[in-house]
Amino acid sequence: MAQTALKGNPVELEGTFLNVGDLAPEVIVVSKDLSPLSVGGAKGKKQVLVVVPSLDTPVCAAETRKFNETAAKTPGVEVSVISMDLPFAMGRFCTTEGIENLQVGSDFRSKEFANAYGVLIKDGPLQGLTCRAIFIVSEDGKIAYKQIVPEITQEPDYEDALQTLA
Repeated sequence: MAQTALKGNPVELEGTFLNVGDLAPEVIVVSKDLSPLSVGGAKGKKQVLVVVPSLDTPVCAAETRKFNETAAKTPGVEVSVISMDLPFAMGRFCTTEGIENLQVGSDFRSKEFANAYGVLIKDGPLQGLTCRAIFIVSEDGKIAYKQIVPEITQEPDYEDALQTLA
């Protein structure tokens, strides 16, 4: 079983634990306008799947702003931020923060993404939310990079992740 930590306390994750080289499941999440948003799978372009617990936290907000800037500088790459936030809150966040270069998707309905990618928090105060993780999916739909951030309250290693896009 995989795990991360919240303020130093171990947190168990559940779902299917994917590794580099595995096929990235195609999953439908809900976009900020309530339409279906497909993430993962083979799309003929690289995808960056940024998983966060909630856009309503300073670390998640900073991470989303960082990937919004990165997406603007990286043509041909689709960046999606996925959380359990309601689509309305995601839309409000994007409007307030000027997020225009990436997509946001909510997994609140079925937790299908969280289970398919092994990022569902099983226990502790954030139970039922997603952990902090980054998956980079290759053009042919395989996991090219995976980072489960070891401490949920900290930002990911951006440089390590972004090297995969070079």
